[in-house]
Amino acid sequence: MRQSQLFTKTKKEVSKDETSINAQLLIRAGYIDKLAAGIYTFLPLGLRVLVKIENIIREEMNRVGCQEILMPALHPKENWLVASRWDTMHDILFKLEGARGSEFTLGPTHEEVVTPLVKQFVFSYKDLPFAVYQIQSKFRNEARAKSGLLRGREFRMKDVYSFHADQEDLKIFYERMAKVYERVFERLSLGDITYKTFASGGSFSKYSHEYQTVCESGEDEIHLCQKCRLGVNKEIIVDQNSCPKCGNANLEKKKAIEVGNIFELNTKFSEAFNLKYSDEEGKNKLIYMGCYGIGPSRVMGTLVEVFHDEAGIIWPESVAPFRAHLIGVNKNSKIADEFYNKLTDSGVDILYDDRNSVSVGEKFFDADLIGIPHRLVISEKTGDKIEYKKRGELNVKLMSEKEVMDLLYVS
Repeated sequence: MRQSQLFTKTKKEVSKDETSINAQLLIRAGYIDKLAAGIYTFLPLGLRVLVKIENIIREEMNRVGCQEILMPALHPKENWLVASRWDTMHDILFKLEGARGSEFTLGPTHEEVVTPLVKQFVFSYKDLPFAVYQIQSKFRNEARAKSGLLRGREFRMKDVYSFHADQEDLKIFYERMAKVYERVFERLSLGDITYKTFASGGSFSKYSHEYQTVCESGEDEIHLCQKCRLGVNKEIIVDQNSCPKCGNANLEKKKAIEVGNIFELNTKFSEAFNLKYSDEEGKNKLIYMGCYGIGPSRVMGTLVEVFHDEAGIIWPESVAPFRAHLIGVNKNSKIADEFYNKLTDSGVDILYDDRNSVSVGEKFFDADLIGIPHRLVISEKTGDKIEYKKRGELNVKLMSEKEVMDLLYVS
């Protein structure tokens, strides 16, 4: 993509109200725009990153046989009354009035929709187990919408719902999903600093698990066992003041950002909606359920909190909006134009700063701020070579066209 055709522009400053690193850098670099507290537009660069994050998650969900669906964001009040959560969750629900007095909420989660949906299709033990998922916008009436993409009123969420004949089968799938989450965060370059963390199970079970990314700007406090790579959330540290796996009491306190969670819902919603199946003996039994969430938009904010320096963002290659950022120093550079065409023809996703209206210094400033992994510079000084620099590193070297192509080409 030619940067001269990008309708957005970088900013030198943002509102003083934006105190979080991810909000400051994503707004300045032209990835997102703030409409209101906790509500953001994903601009062309930002949407490219968000889609890449979601596709990594989607690939891993598909790999283990989860089936993708898309459920409505607008939920009838009646469904929430059945589950007895219309009043108990009133503090986070956006409640709306429709025609002829009908009442709705914008979905903060989808148990109230997916459970009656599945009831239409599952009747026998032969129909179990299975899992469905969606990637969709959620809505929560956050009293303190802040920290950019980390605490929003409208945000992206991947939620999987699994259905099982008994608790044993639920636990097997639960552990399987825990491994899937490890692969997801590894592919997002967060694997080394993201910990499976014991947390409260609420009204569903004794414990649930969060996936917490260690980060100084995180709002959560977790206590880590480095030996087992497990954490315990501060909320339950009184009940579990040692490692749940090895008993180690020497836990390390860290700030962290929650990027995912998994719950054993057990029969809470199947009881409410009378979701049952017929077993091999013809007896009707309640279906066991599990829920597994990852927030792609929150992951995006977390990546910026973790991977940045004073100059701007440093995107991991797996989610960067483009693989390389080509800068033409000379105005109307035919050499740079030709190399850009050659790269795009070879399938390399590249942002080409062909702008004639800004200085070379501004181009370099924007390149660091935007944070694409590989920077390429073509100028009179480089001759028949290309200046190469990896974002976040100081070393600059001259490379031939072939060397650059070999470096960037992904089959």
